[in-house]
Amino acid sequence: MAQEIVVSATEQSPRAAGTAPSIDATRLRVAIARLSRRLRHHELAGLTPTQLSALATVERSGPMRLGDVAAAEGIAPSTLTRLVTALEDRGYVERCTVPADARASTLTITPGGHEILERIRHESTAMLAESLATLAPAQIEVLAEALPALEQLAEVDPRVPQRR
Repeated sequence: MAQEIVVSATEQSPRAAGTAPSIDATRLRVAIARLSRRLRHHELAGLTPTQLSALATVERSGPMRLGDVAAAEGIAPSTLTRLVTALEDRGYVERCTVPADARASTLTITPGGHEILERIRHESTAMLAESLATLAPAQIEVLAEALPALEQLAEVDPRVPQRR
C-alpha cells in the first residue's frame, strides 16, 4: 500500500512517527531559488540572463527563425531585436537568411557561442560541487536519492496534462 505524501504551501511541524511524510513547498521553493540564484551569480560573459537563455535555446534547438526564438523565450519582437544584436556583436550567434524567403532569417550559434555556454556550465558545475563538498555524507546520500524526483519536477509542468 502506497504511503500518502502531504505537500503543503505552509510551514510544517515535525512529523510524528507513523504519519505521512510531508514537504513544505515554500521551503523547497526558497531553497531552489536561492541555489539557482547562487549558480547564476557568476560572471556571465557580459550576457544578461535573457540573452544567456536565448543562446542556450538556439544551441539546444539548432538554427531557429527569429520569431520561434521570441516565442520559445516569451519575449517581444522589439526585445528580440536588441537581444540578437547583442549576441551577434559578441560573436555568439549569426543571422542567416532563409533561401526560400528573403524576408526571414534564422539564428545559428557560432563556435564562440558554444564555447561561452560550455564555460558558464563548467563554472556553475564547479560552484555546485564546492557547495556539495560542505555537506555531510548522509546529506549527500539523501540528495542522491532525491535527484530523480528533482529531475522529474524540473521536466514536468503541472499545468500541462501528462499522458500516462
